[in-house]
Amino acid sequence: MTKNQPGVAVQKQDANELPSALSNVPALLQGKKPAVFLDYDGCLSPIVKDPTKAILSSHMRETLQQLAEVCLVAVVSGRDRADVKQLVHLDNLYYAGSHGFDISGPNNMHTEPGGAKAALSALDEAYKELNEKLQEAEGVLVERKRYAIAVHYRNVPDEQVEQVLRVTNEVIANHPELKKGPGKKVLELKPNLDWHKGKAVEWLLRELELNQPGIVPLYIGDDLTDEDAFATLQGRGIGIMVGEHDEQTAAAYRLEDVEEVQAFLKSLTHTIRQHPAAS
Repeated sequence: MTKNQPGVAVQKQDANELPSALSNVPALLQGKKPAVFLDYDGCLSPIVKDPTKAILSSHMRETLQQLAEVCLVAVVSGRDRADVKQLVHLDNLYYAGSHGFDISGPNNMHTEPGGAKAALSALDEAYKELNEKLQEAEGVLVERKRYAIAVHYRNVPDEQVEQVLRVTNEVIANHPELKKGPGKKVLELKPNLDWHKGKAVEWLLRELELNQPGIVPLYIGDDLTDEDAFATLQGRGIGIMVGEHDEQTAAAYRLEDVEEVQAFLKSLTHTIRQHPAAS
């Protein structure tokens, strides 16, 4: 696997041909302690039509709690940090919201790396424009986050999707401070900065002094926005793709669904506890 460095191509392969992470836990760890980073939607909670109903199960919360007792666990999400923290509701985890522009954690950690504050006024203006221009589109949801705007079109009739995407792209083009962020049935407007989930993972690893030979970073994600993290960790960590995907990915392993994610996290906790040398 090639380390993701400037000038070095990221290696990709067919997502559905990746080996199972659940069947290879000892091989993944290789006697090292993991630092676990996860997306929320599609990984910790199933994808649902209404984002407000993506509730974390009590069993998954308990699984995360137990894993966080033996290694670092961070949730890296496109959701607002406060939103995802409230959904998970565990104090011993780290939370990187808005694709990593807003980070908090234990011991009163809270920082906003990436310089996204400069884009707040552009986001305010774009939000007003989108609400005006998309008010006739059936089923569209324009969601304002602190450092992003998500235009959800999962519930938009097929014949109107092209119009929603066209209008959204026009608004993005009118604001050079913003850039496009594609996702599953969602188009996001994000600060036009060199910052993403992979950068947030790097920041946390550096800040928490986890760039050590005895630690292996794991990133679990299911969406296009997670590819930045998969690519960032190539050569020094492991990317794990969740779900069925037709495209290629920079991840090295896969898990079928949220249930397999939970089983994998439980296996990590068990392996660390059974082998103190890995912790």
